[in-house]
Amino acid sequence: MTRFLRLCKIVFVIFYYGLDELVLSGFRNRRIRLLTRVITVGRRLDVPRGVRLRLALTRLGPIFVKFGQVLSTRRDLLPADIADELALLQDQVPPFDSVVAVSIIERSLGRRLDQLFEDFDHQPIASASIAQVHFATLKAGPHRGREVAVKVLRPGMLPVIDSDLALMRDVARWIERVSADGKRLKPREVVAEFDKYLHDELDLMIEAANASQLRRNFADTELLLVPEVFWDFCSSEVFVMERMDGIPISRTESLKAAGVDLHRLAVEGVEIFFTQVFRDGFFHADMHPGNILVSVQPETFGRYIALDFGIVGALSEFDKNYLAQNFIAFFRRDYHRVALLHVESGWVPPQTRVEELESAVRACCEPYFDKPLKEISLGMVLMRLFQTSRRFNVEIQPQLVLLQKTLLNIEGLGRQLDPDLDLWRTAKPYLERWMHEQVGWRGAWERIQVEAPQWAKMIPDFPRLAHQFLERRALVSNAEQDRLLAALVVEQRRTNRLLSVTVIVGAALLATVVLTQLGDWIG
Repeated sequence: MTRFLRLCKIVFVIFYYGLDELVLSGFRNRRIRLLTRVITVGRRLDVPRGVRLRLALTRLGPIFVKFGQVLSTRRDLLPADIADELALLQDQVPPFDSVVAVSIIERSLGRRLDQLFEDFDHQPIASASIAQVHFATLKAGPHRGREVAVKVLRPGMLPVIDSDLALMRDVARWIERVSADGKRLKPREVVAEFDKYLHDELDLMIEAANASQLRRNFADTELLLVPEVFWDFCSSEVFVMERMDGIPISRTESLKAAGVDLHRLAVEGVEIFFTQVFRDGFFHADMHPGNILVSVQPETFGRYIALDFGIVGALSEFDKNYLAQNFIAFFRRDYHRVALLHVESGWVPPQTRVEELESAVRACCEPYFDKPLKEISLGMVLMRLFQTSRRFNVEIQPQLVLLQKTLLNIEGLGRQLDPDLDLWRTAKPYLERWMHEQVGWRGAWERIQVEAPQWAKMIPDFPRLAHQFLERRALVSNAEQDRLLAALVVEQRRTNRLLSVTVIVGAALLATVVLTQLGDWIG
């Protein structure tokens, strides 16, 4: 019943904000359109369409807000007025009452606000679908006087998210039953992945741990700044981190005025993405412009600042190597290798003809090479690849869904920073260097260093383990020989019986023939 009511609310909001008019603008059935207007008496279609879409997504809750955030980065796909409004969803969702925020902080951390902070700004600096952020100054502990950002979880999120996810699971099961692509698309696995990441985002301790890990990963580079985590002031509902100041990456005119090199920024953005994915297998998976700043402080001028670590992706060594080899093969236009990798990974049926898949992939990707970012669309490439995957029954990998989403975000950022960026030439040297480090002598030496402690533990045990193995092998060999000998005896006896029967039957037939012939002669 709860799911049905939620579905009814979604339909009502769509009608109330006139989103049906956006989709069915060419629909001529007056009765249907009149019925929707009667159901939603009082709706105002004179409000701009972008505003109506933003308000509808905000009213429907966090899952829909995140969908709008992803769409906001795709200005190549959306009209400017809609993209501008959806961009407000990145950090300007209506905030909840600061009195509620203070009560959550005090309850979660077990102390009064004046015991925790020297000052606390009750006006949130940013408000998103899951939480809102207040600036403050620490009062207690060894970090007294540090300026911090206090992230507070929005109350009442769990029931709404669980209800929407239940609807998504129902839809996924329905797709599997009625769609010929159901098994290949793995909709239930995709929803399960989405479920995991959303519930992780509702626990701010997990987000704090993600931030800490990402900060360690980039501690020795000058590519990315990640705020320090103050663990004494963190809980599942409150996350206190170092305050970071910078210009939002979407404000390109402000960045130019500050003297930031946008081309260099775009190139470093590509390197940050590939470093996270292929070096670390751990990447920020919510890289919309609201979560990315650029530092203009003299000591860190022009460096990226990452915020909001609620959604991160992780890849296995197999996934990293498979993706890297695919990317390099794409950049080298080695479509035969791309097709072969898909077959070897088991992502396409083994009977697939490599040459046919190679030809289809070439048709998808070849038109987009040697062009700047402004003339290509990774979204279009992915869509055509998806159509090809349907033709060849490629199984969708749920663990890569977040990576595809992040790749689209990166493309959206790249378009804003430097539309003339050659994405292929920028990424190819980095990937080739990474592959060389993985499969060359350096990669082998690093793996030896990682495995050496385990080998040192195992080597003293090796003689004893070898002796036990040989003993077991001897016992198994003797038993196997006895079994084979018994089987051979049985088979020999069966063969002897068969030969005896054959001889008797043959002799009888021969005697019959001889007696018949003698009778003919006597007669």
